[in-house]
Amino acid sequence: MSILVYIEHAEGKVKKTSLEAVSFANALAAQTGEGEVVAVALGTVDQAELASVGKAGAAKVLHGADARLDAGVIQAHASAVAQAFQKVGAKTLVLAKSSLGDAVAARLAIKLQAGLVSNVVELPNTSGGYTVKRSIYTGKAFAETAVTTENKILAIKKNAIDLRTDGADASVENFDVQLSDADFAGKITATERATGEILLPEADIVVSGGRGMKGPENWGMIEDLAKVLGAATGCSKPVSDIGWRPHHEHVGQTGVKVAPSLYVAVGISGAIQHLAGVNSSKCIVVINKDPEAPFFKAADYGIVGDAFEVVPKLTEALKAEL
Repeated sequence: MSILVYIEHAEGKVKKTSLEAVSFANALAAQTGEGEVVAVALGTVDQAELASVGKAGAAKVLHGADARLDAGVIQAHASAVAQAFQKVGAKTLVLAKSSLGDAVAARLAIKLQAGLVSNVVELPNTSGGYTVKRSIYTGKAFAETAVTTENKILAIKKNAIDLRTDGADASVENFDVQLSDADFAGKITATERATGEILLPEADIVVSGGRGMKGPENWGMIEDLAKVLGAATGCSKPVSDIGWRPHHEHVGQTGVKVAPSLYVAVGISGAIQHLAGVNSSKCIVVINKDPEAPFFKAADYGIVGDAFEVVPKLTEALKAEL
């Protein structure tokens, strides 16, 4: 018996969120005695990259190299993962909570007759049953969810689990996936991807600007700070609404929800809708000249000052240190 982990990859690299899911599964296997951790990867990806998944705690990676799976057709991925689940005799599937992961997990819950818990933030409590702690209400609260089914699916919240990096390379095994035309009945007709050196949903550090930036012509200051930090750039909803920045950079309840290790908010007051999209960040730094800005109540660190004075000095200081 094994714990199976569905891993996602992009541009030839396994996503950090999937590696976090592997680390979670490794700790879960040690807790429950469910055997080794086996990962399954679908589509075209380098064998050496797959072997590196072992550093996060996987003993083996099943690679379904069918090129038709590159497009991320949801039903096809669900069918392939279900086959892997049966192959390794798993009772638990772990994956990262993501747009693709959510859709695949929902279908697998039906295929495998499994209980599904999303936004998981801790290992389950198995002392008296099987109870899982998950984040709810956009990170404002937690719920304890009991799972009574034999098969279980756990979708792990980004940055909720410490990433293990001390494991050995995993063995990589070819996985012959049997897929029918029905698995590809859904067609992806177009894909529009956000552009930029670092994409917002995957970023470990995010620097966002608000109306306090006074205009799009001043955004170079935000981009300079982001470049020094190796960060993605974001913005508040009013900024995207008035066209200063593209809508795919809008961070908040109705935009992109992020959970980076570090979130830097520059000239953003901190309306509740914005906070709902960033309150899962591990550390929040706020720069605002208004000492009464609501964002300061949610911040780990705050700087009261003019962004046009503070940010350039901060950027230069970071350049000297990094």
